[in-house]
Amino acid sequence: MSQPRPSTRRVRAFTVQRAFGFSRLIVELGVLSSFAFSLALFIAATVQAYFSITAAFGHLGDEGSTKHLLIAAVEQTDTLLVAMALLLISLGMQSLFIGDVKNVPDWLHIRTFEDLKQKLLGVVVTAIAVDFFSVALDWKGGSDVLIYGAAVAAVILSIGAYSVILSRQSSRYAEGDGHGSGHSEGAEEVAK
Repeated sequence: MSQPRPSTRRVRAFTVQRAFGFSRLIVELGVLSSFAFSLALFIAATVQAYFSITAAFGHLGDEGSTKHLLIAAVEQTDTLLVAMALLLISLGMQSLFIGDVKNVPDWLHIRTFEDLKQKLLGVVVTAIAVDFFSVALDWKGGSDVLIYGAAVAAVILSIGAYSVILSRQSSRYAEGDGHGSGHSEGAEEVAK
């Protein structure tokens, strides 16, 4: 069999490089769209807060105005948490696929896909809990809130279990990298 000519190999390598370069562009579009949704939600939450506070001050002393303001505040928090999750996705994809993001706090540096998943899981659990709190505040009685609460608890428990499994896998992976060879300590002792 004949091997491809050197010029053919260069052309193939160049084509593969261009394909990977194009995939970076696609990821960058995902980063920008996630960031745009995050920004839109932050702005929408701010505008909604303005209108809710203005309406509440117009009805000070009315029955239920404080509860209405409290529910609006919790719903705004839920919106802000979703906006934060989208911002985390944007920052995470940027740092994992494109390059490090500058001028962000240390806790926002995402080095691995597992870091991104852990941060998102924390935001998702908090958003689910805040959403349940909003429903509980608006509760008029009956057993429907108990069923909803049980469903929320089941979701949070399953996310918590997944998070524990994920962190254990991440720590095992990190320990394997710390030894240089990638072998576990037990395998090294057996080899001795």
